[in-house]
Amino acid sequence: YTLDLWTRQVLDFMEALGIKQADLVGNSFGGAIALSLAINHPESVRKLVLMGAMGVRFEITEGLDRVWGYEPSFENMRGLLDLFAYNREIVNDDLARMRYEASIRSGFQESFGAMFPVPRQRFVDALAKDEDRIHEIQHPTLIIHGREDKVIPLETSLKLIRLIPEAQLHIFGHCGHWTQIERTAEFNGLLDNFLSWEGEKC
Repeated sequence: YTLDLWTRQVLDFMEALGIKQADLVGNSFGGAIALSLAINHPESVRKLVLMGAMGVRFEITEGLDRVWGYEPSFENMRGLLDLFAYNREIVNDDLARMRYEASIRSGFQESFGAMFPVPRQRFVDALAKDEDRIHEIQHPTLIIHGREDKVIPLETSLKLIRLIPEAQLHIFGHCGHWTQIERTAEFNGLLDNFLSWEGEKC
């Protein structure tokens, strides 16, 4: 498992569907893949959305270490939901049970456990792109982060907004790692406006 492999998978997927250029929305780990595509295959990307994204260097959080080290049990999944969401109303046993049951499907844990074995800081570093390369990105970019994110620190998005010339940043207060779930209406509105806007660059 490498960033180059995951990047290649997205490109192959686009090619199989006949998509020459796309708007990419990268969440968390997916943000690092979206950055990699924008840097290494800029012609394949029109606009970029990064939500609680990885892709820059940071000291691994306790939350991310727990997510990557997940061992299947209902109790462990319930604990992860407490990390993902600030809003306690959306964290309930039904959601935890559904996600737990998905995690015990045949072959899932073997694949997931092989992706990020300890020590895990090396994988944060491996998913990070050189800051000079990030600064070369010319795509219009929307960066979104939850202020109370316990998985990917807000500092990653603050770094990205300084590095990407055509970027804008929106921070949701009272929001954790799940911006698209905790603030669905506002999140969708931001994306709709950003992706449909055809005016001047930022």
